[in-house]
Amino acid sequence: MAMLVALGPLALLQVVPAQTLVVEILADKDSRYKIAGQDKPEITARAGQQILLRITARKAKSWNRDGSIHGFALLHAKDRTKVPGWDLLLRPGTQEFLMTAPLDPGDYEVVCTVICSEEHEGMHMKFVVLP
Repeated sequence: MAMLVALGPLALLQVVPAQTLVVEILADKDSRYKIAGQDKPEITARAGQQILLRITARKAKSWNRDGSIHGFALLHAKDRTKVPGWDLLLRPGTQEFLMTAPLDPGDYEVVCTVICSEEHEGMHMKFVVLP
């Protein structure tokens, strides 16, 4: 079974497999990632699983010249190197990104890559990849 999802500002419909993990995230004006129902936001996925990130971004105190107000980059927790393809720039409003979880199980960290305020360094969350 599949579901239809509108992606991007042109609202094009894309078929997304039913086993896709849908994660709704708020990149908030207080320079924090938030997931409803979680005190400490965390994403858990299976290795290679498709993930639909539905991210709503609210402007903090500063932003990039290109209009992005927050970033969303996935780093290997051990050495803080970036996971290829996981460096997203967020503009105001809601955006959707169809991603694939890393193939290597383990702990990762999501960090903001846009200096969004003086609280920017606190904008991170855990991402766990299960076998």
